[in-house]
Amino acid sequence: MNPLGEFLRSRRGVIRPQDAGLARYGERRRVSGLRREELAQLAGVSVSYYTRLEQGQAHNVSDEVLDAVARALQLGGNERAHLFTLARPGRTAPERAVRASSAPPALRQMLAMMPDVPAMVLSAATDVHTWNPLGHALLAWHLDEAPNMSRSVFLDPRMRELYADWPGKARSVVAYLRMAVGRYRDDRRVVGLVEELLSRSPEFAGMWAEHPVSTCETMTYDMAHPVVGALTVNQHTLRLEEAPNLMLVTFTVEAGSPSAAALRMLGGVPRRGAAPVPAQRHSVAVPS
Repeated sequence: MNPLGEFLRSRRGVIRPQDAGLARYGERRRVSGLRREELAQLAGVSVSYYTRLEQGQAHNVSDEVLDAVARALQLGGNERAHLFTLARPGRTAPERAVRASSAPPALRQMLAMMPDVPAMVLSAATDVHTWNPLGHALLAWHLDEAPNMSRSVFLDPRMRELYADWPGKARSVVAYLRMAVGRYRDDRRVVGLVEELLSRSPEFAGMWAEHPVSTCETMTYDMAHPVVGALTVNQHTLRLEEAPNLMLVTFTVEAGSPSAAALRMLGGVPRRGAAPVPAQRHSVAVPS
């Protein structure tokens, strides 16, 4: 695998020469995007050097070169950060080495103090470590055990019915996992999850080939919940300094809105078990 090359080729392929300020004189092109030599010209580097970069053979790439390539590819903030992560995998090693098997106690106490806000703690591979009752009721009302959230979006038919814009939600999952594979490339659960979804979901494979990239820290979703009906939620994802491979995800609604009423109704629906508790997960075989 050459994730850096895949990313560069995907971004190069979506930029038309005219969008990059390159003149076209009616020549017939085999590709719709930029050629390697055109990208090298825009970045101010030699074609041979850019080719080595795209092939994953350039080492110790300077900030100046990466910045120039990012500008030439018209990358946004998340994409630029992803480029630096892929180009310098060794610099993310300390973060990958920090692993937490469960949510810190203080975090579980926080969830206990948030009875009116759906919340959960996810691993880098989007396994649920712990959640509160409202988080369970909102996203996995039909399950007794906590799922992997990415796997659910693509392989659980109930999730297709939950999200009004399922393709948009699915694409955001792919965009996050693209970032995660670059950031946690030694995490077998992250890599194994992507390999599983590539093999089991043609829709995931198609979106993965487009190479979207996003941290998905703040998203808004319209839901059609089978218990309380329609509601709009704002998803917020917070990284945890003490456990960088864990994320606190909360779901808020506009005060006084029909969505707030639906969430209060959902909070009053009887369900088994007390939370927050460590979420029980099905074991998943990860390819070696």
